[in-house]
Amino acid sequence: MSLLRIRAIIRKELIQIGRDPFSLAMAFLMPVILLFIYGYAITFDVDRINTVVCDMDKSPLSRELVEEFGGSGYFSIISYLDRYNEIDPYLDAGKAKVAIVIPYNFSKNRRTGRDAQVEVILDGGDSNTANIAQGYVAAISAQYARRTGMDTAAPIIDSRSRVWYNTELRSRNFIIPGLIAVIMSVIIALLTSLTIAREWDRGTMEQLISTPLKTPELIIGKLVPYFLIGLIDTVLTILMSTLLFNVPLRGSVFLLLVLSGIFLIGGLSFGILISIVGRTQTAASQMAMVSSFLPSFLLSGFIFSISNMPKPLQAITYAVPARYFVTILKGIFLKGIGLRLLVMETSLLVVYAGLIFFVANKKFRKRVE
Repeated sequence: MSLLRIRAIIRKELIQIGRDPFSLAMAFLMPVILLFIYGYAITFDVDRINTVVCDMDKSPLSRELVEEFGGSGYFSIISYLDRYNEIDPYLDAGKAKVAIVIPYNFSKNRRTGRDAQVEVILDGGDSNTANIAQGYVAAISAQYARRTGMDTAAPIIDSRSRVWYNTELRSRNFIIPGLIAVIMSVIIALLTSLTIAREWDRGTMEQLISTPLKTPELIIGKLVPYFLIGLIDTVLTILMSTLLFNVPLRGSVFLLLVLSGIFLIGGLSFGILISIVGRTQTAASQMAMVSSFLPSFLLSGFIFSISNMPKPLQAITYAVPARYFVTILKGIFLKGIGLRLLVMETSLLVVYAGLIFFVANKKFRKRVE
């Protein structure tokens, strides 16, 4: 291993990156744009649900109940209806997701101590919104009953929930850290997937082969510039997460950067391996996109819980490095945990990085086929 030859390759690659505006834009702008778009687009928070109300009772008690729903912030009442058959057009057209029907005898039943029932119709086409809306309805109804003295039975168990790590239950707080892992997986794989393939396409690989340059020196020389770019992108995404999206960063920033560096080495080595196998820039870029984006998005636990997946898919997720990086990011961001609780994830990332670098080193051959 010659540090002089490695430094020459690093210098050559930096010059090449500087002369390629597309690579620069993809390196620095793409992570920012993707995090901005997906950070605002992907959310599981359900509020301001379009709702129609059919109040047949039209009493002070029924109006008070309607105000309870409208003032909660979870329901946005878009129309007040007079007849029951007017509900279907709103639900069929997707203009409303919830319909609240207050019967004629609501206030009478309330005064006589009988059950004052209210009908709630939910659009089940979006099951996630319907389930959450159903929970909102139950909570608001229970609160209204207690406040107006309708709920006289004392509960057998007084259950009081406490939420740790994400007290406001903001979906953005757990989506953004996972999104960083997905974006970085794609970006670093795309960047390095073109390095070796570019040399073959431009006919400069023959010149490199004729030099005394060794395969590990070539791979390391090409990895270092993109590793630095990856660290800069990591810092940018962390700053955006904390300053723009207000995601709490409770753990050590230094530990986060160190573990991110390990993840970057594995991802960049994987991109180099794709570049060696693909041989052409077109094939390499397509392979990088499919093999990095889909596994990291679907099989990392970023959105879909791994424990709910079929057993064969759960076994496949162990080969996805983004799975471990998502756990690391969420642990450091939201829980503030240290390396002691992340030893397994860190060790597996180190093994993955070393294994992929070794395979890439063995796969490259200094000869013209």
